[in-house]
Formats: sequence, structure tokens, C-alpha cells
Amino acid sequence: MYNYILFDLDGTITDTGEGIYSGVIYALEKYGITENNETTLNGFIGPPLVDSFMKYYSFSQEKALQAVEYYREFYKSKGIYQNTLYEGIPNLIKTLKQQGKTVILATSKPQFFAEIILKQYDLLKYFDCVVGATFDGALNYKSDIIRVALEQSSVTDKTSAIMIGDRHYDIEGAKQNGIDCIGVLYGYGDLDELKNAGADYIAETAEEILKIINEN
Repeated sequence: MYNYILFDLDGTITDTGEGIYSGVIYALEKYGITENNETTLNGFIGPPLVDSFMKYYSFSQEKALQAVEYYREFYKSKGIYQNTLYEGIPNLIKTLKQQGKTVILATSKPQFFAEIILKQYDLLKYFDCVVGATFDGALNYKSDIIRVALEQSSVTDKTSAIMIGDRHYDIEGAKQNGIDCIGVLYGYGDLDELKNAGADYIAETAEEILKIINEN
């Protein structure tokens, strides 16, 4: 039985693509770069931003870190509000709490921003634990974030925990921590990505997520 339910944020609870895209475009413009390719911009949803700037634009680490600062400059004032909840997610989270589950957020987004977004939709009160990246980069990668979330939630039986996310980073992070995972298809990953990463279950809707949790 799954009693500890870990959620990713971007692409799982909220569709935050517009705000992230806008922040990346704003940062790149500081370097005279114009980017409109949605496939490239999608690459910034999931991994640490600094890694994506280095990967897609061959930035040095120092330059990538500065680009992240430009991104945050835009995101904290405008981008953070450019998001929408996925259909059925509020009801899913409320139902899990009513069932006595421990609901946890494990996101690579800075925890400060993640909590603002959850508060925006009056969802923060349903989470027993929120773990996100730190601004100083000390906590950045999904596997480490999941590990800390499990530790803070005092999970001793890993078979009772399950991660829900839309990208291979979520699935791989769950596997590295020895817990099961549900890959969702309504976010930014596709079926091949999630299957290749080793997702234990695949869900197309919030209702399917609840069914998987309740049947296992």
C-alpha cells in the first residue's frame, strides 16, 4: 500500500511552461540570443536550469549561473504567475489527504517559488512536506531532492512510497532512491521517455493516478 505520495510540480501539478519559457527567453536576450524553438525550451522543464543553459547554449558554468540569475529576476516578478493547474489535480490531492496519505512535494524548482505557487491555488495546506531546490545550488538534482523528502517524511519502508512525475528525471530519481513511480502523460514527457526511464505505471489523468494508488 502506498502511504507516502510524492509529487513533482512542473508538468505534474501545474502547467508552468509559459512562465519557464518566458524566463529563459528573457535570460537569453541578455546575451543577444533569440530562442523560439519549443523543443529546446522544453529542455528547461525538469533538470536544473544551470545544466540546461550549459547543454543547449554551451555556456560555461559561470555564464550559466549568471543566466539563472537573469531568469530568476524575471520569474519572481512575472513568470511565477504564468501557470495553470492541471484538470483534476486539486481533487486528487484533497482525496489523498482524506484517505490519510502523507502528501509530499519533491521539485527541482526552488522551494521558495514552489510554495508561492501552491499557496496561489490554496494547495500548500494539503502538503505534509515540501522539498525543492535551494538558491545556492546545494540541493539541485531530483534524486537528491527525493532523498531529502523521504528523510524529512521519516519514510522507513520504501515500498510504501511512490513518486509522480512527467519527465525521466522524476522516474530516474525515484529509481535511484528505491521507490516506485507513476509517469504522467499530460505533462512535458511522452510515453517513450517515461517507459525508457523505467516508470512502473503510466497515467493519462489525475483520476488514473488515484486509481493506481488505491489499487496497489
